[in-house]
Amino acid sequence: MARKKQDIILENIEIEAVAAEGKALARVDGTVLFVQFAVPGDIVDVKVTKKKKNYMEGFILRMVKPSEHRLEPFCSHFGVCGGCKWQPLPYEMQLQAKQQQVYDQLVRIGHLDVPEISPIVPSDQTQYYRNKLEFTFSNKRWLTQQEVAEDVKYDQMNAVGFHIPNAFDKVLAIEKCWLQDDISNRIRNAARDYAYEHNYSFQNLRTHEGMLRNIIVRTSTTGELMVIVVCHIERDEEMDLFKALLQHLADKFPEITSLLYIINNKVNDTITDLDVHVFRGNDHIFEEMEGLRFKVGPKSFYQTNSEQAYELYKVARNFAGLTGNELVYDLYTGTGTIANFVSRQARQVIGIEYVPEAIEDAKVNSQINGITNTLFFAGDMKDMLTQDFINQYGRPDVIITDPPRAGMHQDVIDVILFAEPKRIVYVSCNPATQARDLQLLDVKYRVTAVQPVDMFPHTHHVENVVLLEIKN
Repeated sequence: MARKKQDIILENIEIEAVAAEGKALARVDGTVLFVQFAVPGDIVDVKVTKKKKNYMEGFILRMVKPSEHRLEPFCSHFGVCGGCKWQPLPYEMQLQAKQQQVYDQLVRIGHLDVPEISPIVPSDQTQYYRNKLEFTFSNKRWLTQQEVAEDVKYDQMNAVGFHIPNAFDKVLAIEKCWLQDDISNRIRNAARDYAYEHNYSFQNLRTHEGMLRNIIVRTSTTGELMVIVVCHIERDEEMDLFKALLQHLADKFPEITSLLYIINNKVNDTITDLDVHVFRGNDHIFEEMEGLRFKVGPKSFYQTNSEQAYELYKVARNFAGLTGNELVYDLYTGTGTIANFVSRQARQVIGIEYVPEAIEDAKVNSQINGITNTLFFAGDMKDMLTQDFINQYGRPDVIITDPPRAGMHQDVIDVILFAEPKRIVYVSCNPATQARDLQLLDVKYRVTAVQPVDMFPHTHHVENVVLLEIKN
């Protein structure tokens, strides 16, 4: 008979510092202990959930004495939804932790020779800063530990909200999210209440049955508002019911300038390969930045913190050191935001992006702003950016690259090294993969400036911009 594994409870543990991935750390008999939702200075009892040779992980079982730094979380869903893990941490300490994260990845772990890292650019807004949120409809409402303990019974087990981490088929019912303008909460709750009242079916994330799947809300600095409702439709009568919901939202929220819907009868939630239908208004909204207008469609990528995106792009443009005579390559250009943003200071800008729809938006964004010195190409970066491409379109003076979290493919780095631009501006949402790529570029380039930017308050995520200059 197998012996039952004994719970490990560690008592009176003092939390020492902020660690990676939004956790905090303490040391127990020389072993590092990572604890979720803890603040330096907390004294806690911890239940260990993972024990390895060199480290342990656990959660707070009991707060013995809270840290003098600890703040009361402002969101009622804190600790359950999985987002905004740093709410108890004062914003100044969040910034310090992100600054340290960049240093650790580039210097302590990456062993890169870098100049003094500039102080992180803070976000003016620490709440309601996102311009896009996606919510999921599910017929399986997640019950919190407290609700289970109290044997709470709900008349309605359908829910609309966020996926629970590590539980793909369960959704936490969200009443109020602090990440986006409150109009987002009002629209989501109105859709939910109407669906409850009229007994609409919510999707079963395992069997993929049920009419309502997702609702996406996009806001913009121009005041425009896009709502996309994604459904699963098999019969005409379901379509009639679904359009009644859309009409309800249209009547209740006249401020919606773009009300769209997508029929998704697939197993997965991706919408990039599906048709978008306009129920009311336009098929897009606009963002504005420094007098430039950027068209944002339902499938477009745009930095989710609009105001901080402006600060980020200003750093990138400043690092590029443009005089008006340079040929600039903008890699992973998306909808051409950076390319168009720097075009006034460059001779020509060439943008490359994997998503064809994004490239079409990039061309439109140049057109509507009267920008004539940009060229955009769609295709896989490692296949597009080749020596032949450079021979055809010219050797860049400056390369700006803003890759996904995984960083750049080796083939892309090889072509950059072949191209030998005078300067490389590397914008990254993941300093760990950025450090890896910088090591590979080190054969020809030295890092001359580093500027972290906080795009996502109350999370451990940080953007980092690095300037590389060719070695003599």
